[in-house]
Amino acid sequence: MKKSSILIIEDNVDIRENISELLMLSGYTTYEAPNGKLGVTMALERLPDLILCDIMMPELDGYGVLHILSKHQQTLHIPFIFLTAKAEKTDMRRGMTLGADDYITKPFDESELLVAIENRLKKSHHKLEFATVGGQFNDLFAHKVIKTYGAKQLIYTEGDTPAYIYFLHQGKVKIVKMNKDGKEVVLELCSNDDFFGYWGVLEDQNHQETAEVLEDSVIWQIPVEDFTLLLVHNREVSMRFLKLLSKNLLLKENKMLELAYESVRKRVANALVALSDIYAVNGHFCMRVPRELIASMAGTSVETAIRMLSEFKADAYIDIASSEITILNYEMLKKAPF
Repeated sequence: MKKSSILIIEDNVDIRENISELLMLSGYTTYEAPNGKLGVTMALERLPDLILCDIMMPELDGYGVLHILSKHQQTLHIPFIFLTAKAEKTDMRRGMTLGADDYITKPFDESELLVAIENRLKKSHHKLEFATVGGQFNDLFAHKVIKTYGAKQLIYTEGDTPAYIYFLHQGKVKIVKMNKDGKEVVLELCSNDDFFGYWGVLEDQNHQETAEVLEDSVIWQIPVEDFTLLLVHNREVSMRFLKLLSKNLLLKENKMLELAYESVRKRVANALVALSDIYAVNGHFCMRVPRELIASMAGTSVETAIRMLSEFKADAYIDIASSEITILNYEMLKKAPF
């Protein structure tokens, strides 16, 4: 029988080695990563059965690790347990709304850790796999319509009556809303395997936002009737959407606080970090980014966004070649004082 494999992402070498030894004695195969960036790479390469991850780490913290891995279909459903010395309720809430399966506080009892791992592995074996085309998820929506959209094409607009829930099979989509001053505000960025367009359906009202394609995309249009039936009769699907809704509410709450209290320089930096978290490939972000997108994400003018990008380039945080932006120093963009 194949041993279950566990990836341990922990910067403290003693803790990491002690956990690894304990798990190997308990019959597991272990992989070790000393920081978040390496942890993401190893998770994508090794595809472990479960991930144990510290929160406060160099290179990339645990929240960043979870956010990145949740954007990849192959790692989306790997059980994820936070292992940290932080025990405040706000930290627990943030971790769970991002999709964590459990939260264990250090110092911990060895049996407590083993029981948590065993329980999560058992549950994961019975989870519905949201596979892509040809898999079980594809079969759930027999009446879906598959459409190809070009860059800048609108999928639906504010005020439209919802007829579908949308699943982004491949590509990039932004969800936007016009504020009272007529300026576009980005509410959400979607990447491969993301659902969108569901708020109007769940709230039984017309769309309150607009969905626009950022680059050529393949999108599934799922009839509202199919979606609502699945929510009622399929517990795994309904649980996934509860997590998704909680996560989006937290992101919108944080966005409101950012627009109210952060400097424009910090908001532009946060926009770049958000783009990297969603669209980076193997921890590396290089993408053609319209300056209007950065401006609307940061809640500022295009001219101001361009000026901030020039400053970040001078600071060697990013590189710019025509409309393509490459992030050179993710940590400085994320953590440096502005």
